[in-house]
Order: sequence, then C-alpha cells, then structure tokens
Amino acid sequence: MPYIVNATSLTGTGQLPKFAADLFRLEGDQEYYLAPTAEVPVTNIARDKIYDSAELGDEGLRFVAHTPCFRSEAGSYGRDTRGLIRQHQFEKVELVQIVRPAQSEQALEALTGHAETILQALELPYRKVALCGGDLGFSASLTYDLEVWLPGQSAYREISSCSNSEIFKLDACRLVGATRKLGSPSCCTRSTDPAWRWGERWLRSWKTVSNRTGAFSA
Repeated sequence: MPYIVNATSLTGTGQLPKFAADLFRLEGDQEYYLAPTAEVPVTNIARDKIYDSAELGDEGLRFVAHTPCFRSEAGSYGRDTRGLIRQHQFEKVELVQIVRPAQSEQALEALTGHAETILQALELPYRKVALCGGDLGFSASLTYDLEVWLPGQSAYREISSCSNSEIFKLDACRLVGATRKLGSPSCCTRSTDPAWRWGERWLRSWKTVSNRTGAFSA
C-alpha cells in the first residue's frame, strides 16, 4: 500500500481541500502528500471503474489495510495533546466496503460490531456514540465513534470511527456500479450503451486505531 498519494486521490476521499492543513505535503512541483489514512489509497483502487452485479457479489467489495498514517494535526495545539494521544505518525487498521444501497445500513452495523467485539474480548470499558450533524466528518452521513475509558485521564477517548459515506466518495472518485437495463432502476443513465444503466453507488467505510490505542497512558 503506498504511503504517498496525490491530490486527486485525497480530493476523492474528502481530505482535500477542507483538511489541507492537517496533511504533510511533500516538496516538489507536483502535489504529493503522505497518506493520512489507508482509506485514501484503498478507496482509489476502485477509482474510475464500473462494477457490475457479478463483480460486487452478494456482499460487495471488501478491503483491509494496516499501514502507518501521517498527520500534521495543525489545529490540535493545546487539545488532547497529553502523552501519546496525538501523534504525527501512528499505525491504523482500515476496512473499506463498497456495497449496494440496500446493504449499507447493515454493513455499518456489522463493521461497528467487529470493533466492539475486540473491545469486549479485551474487557475494556467503552461507549458507542452516534455523532450529531455538527460533528460529522466532511464526507460522512452517519458515524459511530467507539470511545474507551482511560482511568489515568478520567475520560473517554475515541479509538474507532465507523462511517457511512453514502455516494460522496463514489461520486468524487467517479466509481459506479452498473445494472442491467431490465434490473432495478438507477439514478441516472449517462452510459452510451443502452443495455447498461448506472446505479448502486454506495460506499461503506470503517476505520479503527490499533497501535495508538496501546500508547494511551492508563
């Protein structure tokens, strides 16, 4: 998985232009950045592609990556900076799913459940928080944060964020699914081939911090 990504990829997943200050840009004539999350290269694997129902299968497309992440966290001075909570580099596991619209809600609940299962197995006290509209990420329509209780700080800290991006990233990355003309209706018909229609554009993304969690002080 590449650690360096271009501006087009970051725009497709929503980091640019809004969060440019939180990214590490490399010096040079072209716009290259250190990847802030594996979500960026993973999602762009499917960029500019058309998937039919056979390729999506019954459960959609599933990706997983474990990579270093790089963030400048420019706006975090004086906020949650104690110890190793905010780092410029940390390890993270990323799961991304591309599923049909009817499967999106179920996929979000299942992926959130995977993270909860790990916390329960470790017997870590945690809470599940549904973010309000003002706290949602730029590209998300629904997000669950899983927060673990840290006794040393007498506070809950987010260690996992599970989001539904709906069609935002698929539109931004020009990724669509195709269905047969006689199949389910779709949202638009831009294909030049009348036998195909464009639809089934839905993205499910799940992310959880791994090593950074272990770095918290108890």
